[in-house]
Amino acid sequence: MMEFKHIPVLLNEVIEGLEIKPDGVYIDCTLGGAGHSIEIAKRLGKGTLIGFDQDEEAVQAAKNRLKDYNCIIINDNFSNIKTRLENEGIKKADGVLMDLGVSSHQLDTAERGFSYHEDAPLDMRMSKKGISAFEVVNDYSEQEIARILFLYGEEKYSRSIARAICNKREISPIKTTLELASIIRENVPVSYRKAKNPAKKSFQAIRIEVNKELEVLQIGLNDAFDVLNIGGRLAVITFHSLEDRIVKNKFNELCKGCTCPSDFPICVCGNTPKAKKISKKPIVAGEEELKINNRSRSAKLRIIEKIAE
Repeated sequence: MMEFKHIPVLLNEVIEGLEIKPDGVYIDCTLGGAGHSIEIAKRLGKGTLIGFDQDEEAVQAAKNRLKDYNCIIINDNFSNIKTRLENEGIKKADGVLMDLGVSSHQLDTAERGFSYHEDAPLDMRMSKKGISAFEVVNDYSEQEIARILFLYGEEKYSRSIARAICNKREISPIKTTLELASIIRENVPVSYRKAKNPAKKSFQAIRIEVNKELEVLQIGLNDAFDVLNIGGRLAVITFHSLEDRIVKNKFNELCKGCTCPSDFPICVCGNTPKAKKISKKPIVAGEEELKINNRSRSAKLRIIEKIAE
């Protein structure tokens, strides 16, 4: 197994945004290589860091990196945050971080099947459990594949790609990442191929379907906010527009309070804001970070503070 390396994205901005209290409880919902977690842990005295990751390799690497700190590491998806905190006897937290998407380690480990640059079995499971990309590509209907590519990948050639996938699998199953990438490449216009790698959007879409990432995010956002103390902060890093839209809309809802239609002259719902935004616009990587970490290019950090239950 290759070393679990991780360059944490927007690290300084996350640490500053969380306003870490030495005796607080902080949750990293997506441990990965523990790059963010170790910097949080360093700032805790009597406080506790709780780390979640559904990837067992990430959990083992994090346990090693965090062995000298007061940490509880949980091998589970962060959508189960409430249940797992209850099991640990922890009711509330002072800060929660979500660093979404696929980790650098998962991308760089070819055999995990996330990359369209390296040949490997079609997998893409973050937890190594449940349906894999192989099942999605070989068992889903043409209509369902097209829907996933369009919805989760915002792929405008979703129908032609889905049709080509289904035609190819009738001859023999599609087993590898490069085989799938080749089918995608051959079924989009030449001009589209030249602009950027045409497999990127489709691979993103299939990965999101395999890991149910958007459903998990919606559950996780609600529950993470619920477990915050008043004054606690929720920080979320997204890497594509679908995730960011969900986070943005949820944060707007929590900060607005009132859900009455805009044409109502007065509020009748009685809902008041439960949070305030720490920055009006999403925080993005500066020039220095972009030079050393290309994966920070698409990162957006949004932070809110809980002001009411």
